[in-house]
Parts: sequence; structure tokens; C-alpha cells
Amino acid sequence: MQAQYDIAVVGGGLAGTVAALLAAAQGWSVAFIAPPPPRQDGRTTALLSESVDLLTRLGVWDDVLPSSAPLRTMRILDGTSRLFRAPPVQFHSSEIDLDAFGYNIPNQPLFDALHRKAAETPGIVRFEAALTGALQDQDGIALHIDDGSAISALACIAADGRNSALREAVGIKVRSWTYPQSALVMNFSHQLGHGDISTEFHTEEGPFTQVPLPGNRSSLVWAVKPGDVDAILSLSRKQLNIEIENRMRSILGKVEVENDPQAWPLSSLIADRFGTGRAMLVGEAGHAFPPIGAQGLNLGLRDIIQAVDSLTDAGGPVHAPQAVSRYNRKRCLDITSRTAGVDLLNRALLSDFLPMQALRAGGLAALSTLPPLRMLAMREGMTPGWRPRNPFRPAQSS
Repeated sequence: MQAQYDIAVVGGGLAGTVAALLAAAQGWSVAFIAPPPPRQDGRTTALLSESVDLLTRLGVWDDVLPSSAPLRTMRILDGTSRLFRAPPVQFHSSEIDLDAFGYNIPNQPLFDALHRKAAETPGIVRFEAALTGALQDQDGIALHIDDGSAISALACIAADGRNSALREAVGIKVRSWTYPQSALVMNFSHQLGHGDISTEFHTEEGPFTQVPLPGNRSSLVWAVKPGDVDAILSLSRKQLNIEIENRMRSILGKVEVENDPQAWPLSSLIADRFGTGRAMLVGEAGHAFPPIGAQGLNLGLRDIIQAVDSLTDAGGPVHAPQAVSRYNRKRCLDITSRTAGVDLLNRALLSDFLPMQALRAGGLAALSTLPPLRMLAMREGMTPGWRPRNPFRPAQSS
């Protein structure tokens, strides 16, 4: 006999847990199909103001605020030795009437807080098992998981990542491509304060990005050639500290890496559509790209908001086919434009083609010298059609 639910959420990561919480907040019964993650996540995420608002609405933000640091300035420095080099560019949140663009937070405390909230939330039933199959018809979607359970739901959200089993089960294809890059991620302490400033160095291998954490600490995302990963990982801690300080031009003084670096290959994908029948794709089940411009999880959380809004506007999960059709239309432009934008920025940085280098340098120079263009870029970087609003809470001081 199948257990009946209003909505099933497949995937127990950050996006899946937020989707389960937001669905339950509408009063819907939720089957949360969430196997344990394969390894502890050492990465951090820059949550923009819209995402912080969502976590506040779900009652999670106060739990994770002490682990986060505000992002008040984002700057880009050209660290290449190419013929065409860009001037420094700085984006200040005060230019668009915000105290901070958002907050940077380690993924692990955010993950832990979300799962504690899900465990406490009536209406969410968690299944710690992997999806093995799904079949849709006009009345619902039947899901099978590897503990033998059979689940029936009126609607389903696929939040199970780049290799989404649910996406494959409902027949949505993806286009994917790789980059000649891997990302090394780690946290480090530093001698000088960061001043709530995130600094992205552009190098021939890709971005080298420092993002603030509380106190004199920061996270680092360092794009390198895949063939260089083993050599960097084999460095002694002292050698690694010196290498990072040199690459950062000592702007934060001496550094001390806190944890073993993790390496992640860089790639992108985008689904041919973002929903079909009674199933919707959110987060990396529908789109994925390199960690540039704080777009990844923020875009996924915007998926979740619009998925739940589409179901609500259609009259609830029983009317999922209408909601899915609307969701697919609404998400298409946002997702495709940001995927293409990040892809272009990354390829422009890697390219040895002189006209491409000149275009990149000229674009950054225009952002540096033309305030209206810079303000437009900041607003659209926050969310499509973003407009200033009153802050929802007093700013946290570092």
C-alpha cells in the first residue's frame, strides 16, 4: 500500500530541505526523500538578501546568523599578466540602499539548522533512502525508494542534484559541459581584518575568491587547472599559507589555512525544461555552473519560491500540471540568462583570444567608471527586477 502525500521532495541537501520546509509551511503533507549526504561539505555559500528573507520566513536564520558574515563590498582585481588588464572594480551595497548584499555562511551549519527544523516540523515525513523509480499519471506520481517504501504524491520537487534520479525518471534531458578547471575550497584565518569585503582575483586559471567569515577569517574558492590539484594538495601547510598570501598580495596579511582543502571539478548543466507533468526541477537538478557571482544556491532558492508559489496560485498540489506549466515558463529566462552569463564570464577569463580579453577588460572598466551601469549590474545580480526595500533586520557587525 502506498503512503499518500500532497507533495514529495527528493533530495536532502540545502535546496531539498528548504523546499520541504516551504511546502510544509503551506500546510501540505510532505514526503521528504533524503538519504544522508556522502561527505561533509567544507564549502561556504554567499546568501543574497532574498535568500536571507526566505530563511527568516522559515524560522532558521537566527540559528545560523552567528556563523555568518555580512558582504558589504565586492571587488574584482585583475591578477593576470595579459596585454589587456582591467582596472579594479568595487561594488558597494550602500550604492543600492542596502546595508549588505547578503551574508556568507559555511554550508555545514546551515545544513544542520535546516535539518533540525525539518525534523521539528509537523507534516514532513523523512525517508532516509534513495529514489529508485518514479512513474507519473494524470492523478499523481508514484515513487519507489530503496528501503522498499512506495510513496504517492500529487506533486513532486526534484532537488537531488546534478545526477538527479527523479529528473531522469520523468524523462527530462540536460545539456552539460566541463571546464579545464577544478575548484579548491578551504577556510583560513588572517592577520588583518577583511572589512566585510569579498575580493575576487581574476587569474589565467580562473577566479581566486576570498569571502568573509566572522572575525578575521575567510573562505576561499581557488580555480586551478585539474593537473595542478595534486601538487597544491601535496604542499605543506606552511607552503600553502605562503602561496595563498602571495596570491592575495598580502592584503589580509599572514594567513593560516584551517582545514584540508577539498577539490571539486567545475562543470555546467542546464535542463531542456524545468518541469513536466507533476514534477518540477529546482537547484542543481535543473541548472549548475561554476561558483561565480554568488548565483548558484540563490538561483536554486528562487526556483523553490516560484515552484511553491506556482502550486499555491494553481489551487494546490492537486492542480500540479497547471502549476508546472506556469513554473517552466517563469523560470526559463532567469535560469538560461544566468547560466549563459556565468559561462561567458568564465570563458572570457580563460580565453587567450585577444579580442575576448579586450572585451572583458573593457566591460570591467565600464563598470568601474559608470555608476548607473554598475548599479544596474548590482541590482540584476541580486535578483531579476530587484528594487530597493527596507532591510528586514538591523545589520550584523563583524
